Amino acid sequence: MITRFMRNRFGQGRGGGQGRGQGAGQGGGGRGGGNKPGSGPAGNCVCPKCGHKEPHVAGQRCIDRLCPKCGTKMIRE
Repeated sequence: MITRFMRNRFGQGRGGGQGRGQGAGQGGGGRGGGNKPGSGPAGNCVCPKCGHKEPHVAGQRCIDRLCPKCGTKMIRE
């Protein structure tokens, strides 16, 4: 005799192993389309150590830039 546990585990129980979709999830806004602080092309890159600011360049992450004054990785304002 096959137990309920084995039928469910090996796809032989309830619905013959056919999965049911549970609907679509809510997608993210995509590149620069969110409402998070720092999203979008505008804004500044700021050095967390000395406070130096530079305008953000579209397509380039602030964290990949080094502060020209002290050499610390910059962050998005």
